Amino acid sequence: MKTLLRTLLYLALIVWLGAEIFFPVVAAVAFTTNGIDTHAAGTMVGHLLHILHRMALVSGIVALALLALAPAWGIYKPRAVLAPMALVVLMMGCTIFSEWVIMPAMERDRLAASSAIDTGDQSDPLAQHFNKLHERSVNLQIAIQLLGVVAVALLARAESTRA
Repeated sequence: MKTLLRTLLYLALIVWLGAEIFFPVVAAVAFTTNGIDTHAAGTMVGHLLHILHRMALVSGIVALALLALAPAWGIYKPRAVLAPMALVVLMMGCTIFSEWVIMPAMERDRLAASSAIDTGDQSDPLAQHFNKLHERSVNLQIAIQLLGVVAVALLARAESTRA
C-alpha cells in the first residue's frame, strides 16, 4: 500500500510538471505551424492553457491528499511533508491566479483590440497591457516549474533519509 501511495504521489507531480515543461513546446509548434495566423495560434494555446490549469489543479489536490496521508501511513515523517505541501499549495495558487485573473484579463484585452493584438500598434495601451499580462503568465509558469522541481527534490530527499 505504501508503494502504491508513493507511486500515485509521484505520478501526480510528474503529470503536472511534465505538462508544464511540455507546454512551451506545444505553444511554439502552434505558432510555427499556423504561419502568419497568430490569432488562431494564440486562441489554441489559450484553450490548451485552460486544460493545463485544470490538470494541474487535479494533480495538486491528489498530491496534497497523498502528502497529508503519508505520515499517518508511515510513508514519510510529518516534518518531511510540510515543505512539499507548502510548495504544492504555492503552485496551485499560481495556477489559480493565472487561470482566473491573468487569462481573463488577457482575453478582455484581446477582444477589446480592434485588430489582432500582436499585429496591431504595439504602443496601444491594450497591446502593452496584454504583453505585460503575457509576461506575468510566462513567469508564473516558470515559477510553478521551479517550485515543482524543488518539491520533488524534497520528497526524494525525504525518501532517502527514510531508508
